[in-house]
Amino acid sequence: MIAGAALAVWRAPGPKLRSAILHFAAGVIFSVVAVELLPDIVQHHAPYEVALGFGLGVATMLGLRYFTQRLEKKEEPGEVGDAPAGSAGVTAPPTAASLPWGLLVAIGIDILIDGLLLGIGFAAGAKEGTLLAIALTIELLSLGLATAIELRQDGHGKGRAVAIVAGTSLMLLVGAGIGTTVLRGATGNLLEIVLSFGLAALLFLVTEELLTEAHEETETPLLTLAFFVGFLLFLILGMVA
Repeated sequence: MIAGAALAVWRAPGPKLRSAILHFAAGVIFSVVAVELLPDIVQHHAPYEVALGFGLGVATMLGLRYFTQRLEKKEEPGEVGDAPAGSAGVTAPPTAASLPWGLLVAIGIDILIDGLLLGIGFAAGAKEGTLLAIALTIELLSLGLATAIELRQDGHGKGRAVAIVAGTSLMLLVGAGIGTTVLRGATGNLLEIVLSFGLAALLFLVTEELLTEAHEETETPLLTLAFFVGFLLFLILGMVA
């Protein structure tokens, strides 16, 4: 994530390259879900635990989206029509760049969930955890790029933007620490609930976050191909690793 921020302040990638990275990351994470997590969940034949964990995962992600969207709305600048009288409908620029707390809290929560998912992956097995770590690395690279670009547009200096991203990325360590300590002894039905929760969260991440942002750029066959390249790459890696 820090590397992505450093790249963004040095030479920000164009919208098509960023969309390709997001497509590739989505394909990678979807591959890890389909190849590693889903077979483990189906193998144990615990439908009630799976339904409970999956439902909790969906409810949690929807709740977090609602919470973070409200925070982001509070950070949005006033509309043109809200300008004071005599200002010709133009809002004066801020004298100093303030931190976009809504954005940062949303990203922090997202990274915390990523860390928890990483812990869940290693709870399922070393192979699953390793593949998920690689997949989330690609996702965090794109997230670091996007966050630093947003901070630069808000008027923050290069060093400050990278430092803010670096501080926010520590939430990954917090989430991973919680995941590995709390889930270390998880077995049987509890592990099924946890893995199903992670399954729902990862599917939400792919469909409602990565691909949604990726499709902000006009879709082309090459951008679509990046998704399938990511999926195939980790499908093969999961077979030979």
